[in-house]
Amino acid sequence: MAVDASGALLRWFAVDKRRLPWRSGEGRRRDPYRVWLSEIMLQQTTVAHALPYFEAFTRRWPDVGALAAAPEAEVMAAWAGLGYYARARNLVACARKVAGELGGRFPDTEEALRALPGIGRYTAAAIAAIAFGRRAVAVDANVERVVARLFAVEEPLPAARETLYRLADGLTPAERAGDFAEAMMDLGSAICTPRSPDCGRCPLAALCLARATGEPDRFPIKAKKAPKPRREGTAYWLEHDGDVLLVRRPAKGLLGGMLALPEAPPAAADWREAGAVDHVFTHFALNIRLLCAAAETRQDGIWWPVERLGEAGLPTLFAKLAARGCEWRQAA
Repeated sequence: MAVDASGALLRWFAVDKRRLPWRSGEGRRRDPYRVWLSEIMLQQTTVAHALPYFEAFTRRWPDVGALAAAPEAEVMAAWAGLGYYARARNLVACARKVAGELGGRFPDTEEALRALPGIGRYTAAAIAAIAFGRRAVAVDANVERVVARLFAVEEPLPAARETLYRLADGLTPAERAGDFAEAMMDLGSAICTPRSPDCGRCPLAALCLARATGEPDRFPIKAKKAPKPRREGTAYWLEHDGDVLLVRRPAKGLLGGMLALPEAPPAAADWREAGAVDHVFTHFALNIRLLCAAAETRQDGIWWPVERLGEAGLPTLFAKLAARGCEWRQAA
């Protein structure tokens, strides 16, 4: 199956591949900086959501040296809304290591790439294959789905991951591994979708064992997830003369290094309820209420003009809360 599948997929990719800003022409090696940046952004994020961030980052920081020289707070603010903020911290750390210790050049092997901050098994393989033409096996969620259906793998995820990696390894050609990796990603994104896969357009339909069962969307089989625990919290909107008090969160931990509203009372004040928002993180769901007050005096801290809060780079949770704070001040 391997030769037939890879050949059919590469022929399809030559015609139907997505036009994306981090891709150059077929057969040409890509800019490692742009490949790396796109792969980090696309972790747990859709292409449509990542695209404007990628374009903004590459305009502002066009190469790894420029990104390495940027203040971490500015990068974190530019990342706001992409989520999984440890990726942004690792992005800066990786850029500084490449620019400083490696002379501005990304290494071209999986092993060396995996030694860099924020680069794991999949990302190292994707960069090695796409940017450097190495034969590497890049298996993300899209590729897992394609392979699970192609071979009708009955073993449930996540236990099946090593089986799927081994099967993907058997499909990966010695030449054009980068094109093959991107083709698998495109196939999973556009055709072999989680629900209602478009088997009529699939270049691998004739080889697909899941399609032969008549239930292709039954694959990949996933183990039942335990319900996410639910937590509750409180945030505080303290305003003075058109500015709101923000805090910088600790560098490590949830939303590390980001600007946010305080989660402990910043002052004695006449706090008023302004509603609550729900937000889902990877491991838990959070309901957080907002208390608002006006301060008579300005205490030490980061005071940000309310009219320019969009420039603060608040993470999504606190941007939602800030919207509630703006509603409160209009009604007050």
